[in-house]
Amino acid sequence: EAPLEKTGQIKDIGQEDGTASSEHGEEEMEVESEKEEEKPKAGGAFSSALSSLNVLRPGEIPDAAFIHAARKKRQMARELGDFTPVDSEPGKGRLVREDENDASDDEDDDEKRRIVFTVKEKSQRQKIAEEIGIEGSDDEALVAGEQDEELSRWEQEQIRKGINIPQACVQPNQPAEVNNLYYQNTYQTLSYGSSYGIPYTYAAYGSSETKSQKTDNTVPFKTPSNEMTPVTIDLVKKQLKDRLDSMKELHKANRQQYEKHQQSREDSTKAIERLEGSSGGIGEQYKFLQEMRGYVQDLLECFSEKVPLINELESAMHQLYKQRASRLVQRRQDDIKDESSEFSSHSNKALMAPNLESFGRDRVIYQEQVKRRTAEREARRARRRQAREQTGKMADHLEGLSSDDEETSTDITNFNMERDRILKESSKVFEDVLESFYSIDCIKSQFEAWRSKYFASYKDAYIGLCLPKLFNPLIRLQLLIWTPLEGKCRDFETMLWFESLLFYGCEEQEQVKDDADISLLPTIVERVVLPKLTVISENIWDPFSTTQTSRMVAIVQKLVDGYPSVVNAENKNTQMLLKALLLRMRRTLDDDVFMPLYPKNILENKNSGPYLFFQRQFWSSVKLLGNFLQWYGILSNKTLQELSIDGLLNRYILMAFQNSEYGEDSIKKAQSVIACFPKQWFANLKGDKTISQLENFCRYLVHLADTIYRNSIGCSDVEKRNAREHIKQIIKLLASIRALDHAVTVANDHNVKELKILIEGK
Repeated sequence: EAPLEKTGQIKDIGQEDGTASSEHGEEEMEVESEKEEEKPKAGGAFSSALSSLNVLRPGEIPDAAFIHAARKKRQMARELGDFTPVDSEPGKGRLVREDENDASDDEDDDEKRRIVFTVKEKSQRQKIAEEIGIEGSDDEALVAGEQDEELSRWEQEQIRKGINIPQACVQPNQPAEVNNLYYQNTYQTLSYGSSYGIPYTYAAYGSSETKSQKTDNTVPFKTPSNEMTPVTIDLVKKQLKDRLDSMKELHKANRQQYEKHQQSREDSTKAIERLEGSSGGIGEQYKFLQEMRGYVQDLLECFSEKVPLINELESAMHQLYKQRASRLVQRRQDDIKDESSEFSSHSNKALMAPNLESFGRDRVIYQEQVKRRTAEREARRARRRQAREQTGKMADHLEGLSSDDEETSTDITNFNMERDRILKESSKVFEDVLESFYSIDCIKSQFEAWRSKYFASYKDAYIGLCLPKLFNPLIRLQLLIWTPLEGKCRDFETMLWFESLLFYGCEEQEQVKDDADISLLPTIVERVVLPKLTVISENIWDPFSTTQTSRMVAIVQKLVDGYPSVVNAENKNTQMLLKALLLRMRRTLDDDVFMPLYPKNILENKNSGPYLFFQRQFWSSVKLLGNFLQWYGILSNKTLQELSIDGLLNRYILMAFQNSEYGEDSIKKAQSVIACFPKQWFANLKGDKTISQLENFCRYLVHLADTIYRNSIGCSDVEKRNAREHIKQIIKLLASIRALDHAVTVANDHNVKELKILIEGK
């Protein structure tokens, strides 16, 4: 049934083609002028129809739409191939077109008979391409080239059809044979789809003579040159080489990517192994740090509760020592007032009892207090005198050089009771706390373990900076009764806390740079010892006491020499200590120094009370001068000269010199004063003048020499020789303080020829 249906479809196509041909002949004259304008459009429509016909696969039965497209294709082919030959003879155009239509109809019938449904055989070019190995786009290029060749042949055939060769001129036997040969070859080589998609190839009609005659009367037509570049061996090699290069580059890139992935895999494997190997240590470190975190939190909670108690005990102890020191200073001031009022020639009842009422009701009470203080004072002096006699120091002692710091038994008992109470309470501060939270050794061992095991985290946590503050309350508790002004006080470097922390952070053979643990002890001394010394200097230290001053100077000098951080001028605690020392010295200078003035006739009696009181006050001032100058090397020279020379020597001691008798006693006192001056003050002086603050003292010595010389006039030779020896001693004193100009003046005035020897023997 299928062949019958196909035959019927072919007949329909033939009938439709005939009808189309007749219609085309009748309308030919009417649209002749419009064909030239529609040729480009018809060419585009033909290409679309041609592409739609190529969709039919070999062996597939065409449908109505496909047949309609084939019909339209043939119609457009006729329109593209129809043209008017250049012929000057009239009347031939119509005949030629009729013959052309007849020939076209015959050719359409031939085309109907040549429709085949076989697969198109491969061309020779395609076979060559397959043997070479060109695939894909190369095959498509070959097919496109064959289509271009078929299109060119189809255009030439259309041109021949336009020549319209008469059938009479054609040889009788040749066309049949040619047509039979054409149809046979076409049926065997062309497929069903190609018979519609690719134009047919026709054999030549007529003889060569007829062709030559017709050719003379036709317009020449040029075939388009759209053929592809022929495939050569070099082209194939080039393409193969290009493909090989691209494959090599791709292989190289893939190789690099592979090596990169391999390296990444190795690194990941090593990282996994490293992390797996260190996971155990990290776990232990985490556990240890968690334990330390809990321990530190408990320790801080313990200190937050106990530190206020420690502060209270420390304040109570400082207050106890301050009360004792203030009591002694107040007693000394009262004794000076009592003696001054007793031996003053201007004394009266108002001075003795300045706060008495007009009726004198309090006078008895005041006199009883004065008598009690006088009795206690004389009893203390008698005991000190007895002690000096037992030690054999009675001959060298001068009244006023001893410190009146003896306490009564009642005061000593009360002081000891309060001190013991404070110590007892201090021992109960940590009685409800485990030893690991108040023992310096236990706390130190915890942080030493952290430092030795995990030093990086130890350093990142700034433990070295926190330890001084952490140990601060525990050390202050041990320093509760530490007072360097007492002779039985222990050196803080021999205490348990110092020995325990002495070698902290020194276990490693190689010290880490900028390790804060190295300066642990200096920092503790700076933050604990210096503040305590500041309190002692301000409230407990008595500048009149040579013993206390010597001990205070010794402990401060030890800190300056042994702890570099203390010497730093920007150290806040050091500045506070020096400021406290200066304030205490100035307060003593203003409140405790008193120099009485008596007429010389009263001082002539060396056993009288006023003379003894005057001598006592003078030598106490000289002792204070020596105590002030013990701070040489710690306080600046300017500060010391301001306190000792301007504030004490020129203000009080020179006044006492002027009231004293001019003689051997004055020279002895001058020697004592000069002995207090540091020799370094005069070692680097240039010229013949001493320091400016000592000019008044030098004038007094010059005046003393003149007075001794005048007093020796008219005396015996022995007294003159003694006076001359006194003058030589004055010259030595002036030379010792570098007052060479005054020494030369005295020597010239009194004809002392041994000036050079005296100056060199200074």
